[in-house]
Amino acid sequence: MRRMVSLVVMLAILALNAMAGGILTNQNQSAGYIRLLARNASLDADAVYFNPAGLVKLADGWHLALHNQVISQDKTIVNSFPLLRDPNYPGEVRVPIFPDFYAVYKKNKLAVSFGFGPNAGGGSAEFVRGLPSFEIPFSTLPVLLTGMGVPTTSYTIDIAFKGKSVFLGYQLNFSYALSEAVALGVGARMIQATNTYQGHIKDVRINPGGNWVSAYTFFMSIGQPGYAAMVADKEVDAKQTGSGFTPILSLSLTPTEALVFTLKYEFNTKLELTNKTTVDDVGMFPDGYKFRNDLPAILSAGLRYAIIPKLRAHASYNYYFDKKANWEGAEQLVEKNTYELAFGLEYDLNQRMTVSAGYLRTQFGLSPQYQDDINHELTADSVGGGFKINLNEKLSLDVGTLYVFYKNYQKTETYGSFPPYNVTYKRKTLDFAVGLNYRF
Repeated sequence: MRRMVSLVVMLAILALNAMAGGILTNQNQSAGYIRLLARNASLDADAVYFNPAGLVKLADGWHLALHNQVISQDKTIVNSFPLLRDPNYPGEVRVPIFPDFYAVYKKNKLAVSFGFGPNAGGGSAEFVRGLPSFEIPFSTLPVLLTGMGVPTTSYTIDIAFKGKSVFLGYQLNFSYALSEAVALGVGARMIQATNTYQGHIKDVRINPGGNWVSAYTFFMSIGQPGYAAMVADKEVDAKQTGSGFTPILSLSLTPTEALVFTLKYEFNTKLELTNKTTVDDVGMFPDGYKFRNDLPAILSAGLRYAIIPKLRAHASYNYYFDKKANWEGAEQLVEKNTYELAFGLEYDLNQRMTVSAGYLRTQFGLSPQYQDDINHELTADSVGGGFKINLNEKLSLDVGTLYVFYKNYQKTETYGSFPPYNVTYKRKTLDFAVGLNYRF
């Protein structure tokens, strides 16, 4: 049962982690982030997410922002198990809509703000060939049958798997300026989580004696109903839902006009998901089963420094308390907590246009037992760039693009009495973002 629970939790994590951030959490919450990558000391409308306390530095009045990202990620698993038909298992993540909305009302020393966005997940991952861990048991059928005295050289199978995950966040903040240099923020975020899984394993065929036949029909004909049940068509159609709350505390220090320093702490989000299963022929999604899939606590720090009025340097640091989250035991496979370190520069070409670029390092500390084809995280280096245009005194446009360079991960696995084999995980991500900001 413990293995099944961990597998379900890992599938919930698998559904999508295409973006910058921790194992579950998305940090790419604005087009400004995509073009700069170090956004924790933001003094714009997206500070609703990155620096709530700093919202008191906005001009009095309303500030609105609506941003969207188009994200494309390609995942490849290369599995050298000798009996597989093809070692390459491609997966695709396509996210055409990844919206963020921010609204701030600032008056004197007080700012009240609201934010909405996909704080985790946000799209779907599809493996048209399934995953090697699903196929390996079927690839051994020719060896099994040959050992039973029925010469068999090959097999075919139709496997496909698709997971979709969206954790929508609704955030409310209250920010107050204690002085010109010190501001505090308190807020909370409600998370509504939905995961869906659809997949099948069907049409298993073998060629005993050189003639292609249904594996199910063949095993039934020779009086082997147990093997027949193993190769029978199977389907999965399941949904998981749950909700949780994240308390948020923030601090913004502006000792001079040129310097901003920020701290933010997001508490662990206790998140319990419940299976709502239509079909579960593989026994992985018991209907009504509840399990924990927390979003870990995050400690964030930010720095913004104006080297000269037109040139600003930014730095951000995020530390994820993964080992303290409850993932039904999967958190025990975390050797070191995840951290992110980012640097960015932005330069005002003139009063209308600002250009920017940034670099982000995401470092995971996961044990080899955590990393498998169902769920794996890859340490990455991200580069982003873009621009901001002031269309008029009230309206501005943010445009940014991000590319993620992942470090391939290779490990050795075993299956039964077969010799050890290598598995390599690869990934690449491209993100394009655009956003409108309006104040009145």
